[in-house]
Amino acid sequence: MRWLLFTTLIPAALAAQPIPSPVDAVDPMIGTGGEGHTFPGATAPFGMVQLSPDTDTSCEIRACYGHAAGYRYEDPTIEGFSHTHFSGAGHSDLGDTLVMPEVGASVKLDPGDPKKPNSGYRSRFSHATEVAHPGYYAVTLADSGVRAELTAGTRIGVHRYTFPVEQAAHLVIDLRSSLYNYPGKILWAGLHLRPDGTLTGFRETRGWASGRKLFFAIRFSAPLTGHAFVDREINITYKGFQGPSRGSDDLAEKLGRALEARLDFGVLAKPLEVKVALSGVDEAAAVANLAEPGDFDAVRARTTAAWATALGAVQIDAPAPMRTSLYTALYHALLAPSVWSDADGRYRGPDDQVHQATGFTFRSTFSLWDTFRAEHPLLTLIQPASMTVDVIDSLVASREESPYGILPVWQFAGRETWTMIGYHAAPVIADAYLKGLRGFDADAALDAMVASATYAPYGGLGEYMKRGYVPIDKEPEAASKTVEYAYDDWSIARMARAMGRTEVADRFDKRAANWRNSFDAKTGWLRARLSTGAFRTPFDPAAIDYGSDYTEGNAWQYSWFVPQDEAGLITVLGGDAKAIAKLDAMFDFDTSKVDYSHSEDISGMIGQYIHGNEPSHHVAYLYDFAGAPWRTQARLAQIVASQYKPAPDGLAGNDDLGQMSAWLVFTALGFYPVAPGSNQYVIGRPFVDAATLTLPDGKRFVVRADGVTAANRYVASVTLNGAPLTRSYITDAQVRAGGELHFVMGPVPDKAWGSSVAARPFSMSRAATAGR
Repeated sequence: MRWLLFTTLIPAALAAQPIPSPVDAVDPMIGTGGEGHTFPGATAPFGMVQLSPDTDTSCEIRACYGHAAGYRYEDPTIEGFSHTHFSGAGHSDLGDTLVMPEVGASVKLDPGDPKKPNSGYRSRFSHATEVAHPGYYAVTLADSGVRAELTAGTRIGVHRYTFPVEQAAHLVIDLRSSLYNYPGKILWAGLHLRPDGTLTGFRETRGWASGRKLFFAIRFSAPLTGHAFVDREINITYKGFQGPSRGSDDLAEKLGRALEARLDFGVLAKPLEVKVALSGVDEAAAVANLAEPGDFDAVRARTTAAWATALGAVQIDAPAPMRTSLYTALYHALLAPSVWSDADGRYRGPDDQVHQATGFTFRSTFSLWDTFRAEHPLLTLIQPASMTVDVIDSLVASREESPYGILPVWQFAGRETWTMIGYHAAPVIADAYLKGLRGFDADAALDAMVASATYAPYGGLGEYMKRGYVPIDKEPEAASKTVEYAYDDWSIARMARAMGRTEVADRFDKRAANWRNSFDAKTGWLRARLSTGAFRTPFDPAAIDYGSDYTEGNAWQYSWFVPQDEAGLITVLGGDAKAIAKLDAMFDFDTSKVDYSHSEDISGMIGQYIHGNEPSHHVAYLYDFAGAPWRTQARLAQIVASQYKPAPDGLAGNDDLGQMSAWLVFTALGFYPVAPGSNQYVIGRPFVDAATLTLPDGKRFVVRADGVTAANRYVASVTLNGAPLTRSYITDAQVRAGGELHFVMGPVPDKAWGSSVAARPFSMSRAATAGR
């Protein structure tokens, strides 16, 4: 009766409000401000095209950091709409084939000064006119009055421009525009107007990935009434522009390094649709990719349906702000690795040659130092198995086509950047294999992993193999490289042993213990060693990038990077109590007197815990390994509350191709893959009332949580399929079997739960002792 009375007090309008669908719950603006580096534009799940507005491409080299995705929420103008973007990268590039509509009798060919309205083709805009949904973006360009709408398919982007009545319509296509721009970046470009009105072209750039080639093909829903191809580098102009000219007014081709196209359409009676296809192979392949069917509305509907399927793999019940944050995180986690092969399966590989993908879709955009941690493990649970098989086939193919014969490190558009450290394709492959995913050549994959781990010229590996650690006087970032190599080695050993390749397993099991060789047990810190064997001095554990010993961090973060053997690390630190005290000291560190402004990636700080960068991402879960899961639960509440929110500045740091987002998705579900390859998830605490994962085979794994409130930050009890769960981890097999993980939350910690050694998650040294 009391319940009936309560329901009658709810306003009818509020009670009738439907819960937004997963697609409608996504806010692509999250992360476009602050240092999230995401873009708000249109793309399909893992699509080749990311069609999005660029608010500023005038920055040079490191000044481009804040505009790594092209769009920054704080900017007042839009320069144009380009077709390729990274989501949340810590480095800028792409921004290919920029298109901008113009109106009137005169056409501006330079973007102009954002502080001087109408000084170029860029336009002011208001966020009030923006609409952003998965697969759709729209904005009104205030200076021209043009309504711009964008959508995208797998290999195409489609623009729709509604021009003011009785205004002549034009497009400017600027092949000079690029993110991470500097003189000489554009090596060569071309434009070609075909007899049927299709515009094709290409551009080769020397940017983050040198020698990258991209081809495009464009069709228009209205015929051209005039055009001009302009090479701004040598000031040669055509068809109606002032300046010296070579060739006729009907020139249909142009090559150069600073090309632009002016396209005239006259006064249009209806909106202009512009369909753009990309290819890494050649212009003919881009034309073939234009065959992806449909006009603007059809493409938008198809992509919206694809997003509904992809996002619908996780059904989330949570308060509206958390639900928006989570579905947006899930959306960001489904943007990469992106499709790179054409509709016919061809693609341009690391050797700059064209190859044929047979039986799989070649994918690129691998930010592996970031994404091996949670992004790729998440995809194994919420995407069809074929997605991960595509990833592994693409990684192995890249190794076979690489001039160096090793797996990708940080690859995009088939090109290697050699950015970051480790050979983290190895745990991505091993994690998938150990979870039972098949459909790829496991022996070829393992051979590729071993080849990468034994390529002496890469990152001090020769010294590592000889000494058991990377010496700082021979190789920078030596402390970080030593422990990251050791983890990768462990993943190789795990896969090799599961395959029965004992010799490989034994060799890499020994290497997996190399983390001990750079850990100074006397001081309790991971430290860089010299080739003499001595630890380098002087030493300050709080110094970021101190002497290049560490990668984007310091000893506070990297001393915890032993995901394969946290129990061994705790023993070296002196036991549970000392490890817990050191973890608490990390979170409670007073940073008021330290200055990390010289390091771009240091953001989202809680003491020396730095959530805006990946080396810290597993640290809150390490209390579980020391028998204090309740401390993990409290720290996770602290992190989620301070590092995520449904706003443009809602990410504490770069999303890094989905890793920051995947961390939130796993954490909200109540568990996290601390050591991909262990087949275990460490229990934290949930941030949802309920969530249902539809697994690749159709089974469902349900998370339910009672009493999730800000005050109830601790797990009072937890059951798996109705039986009490007494250990602080669940296995991947238990998740894949389907069932229910049920939490009851409360305000008081249960300090006994998960405290016994037997209840703790996997560690290499303890597993060896236990014979498991």
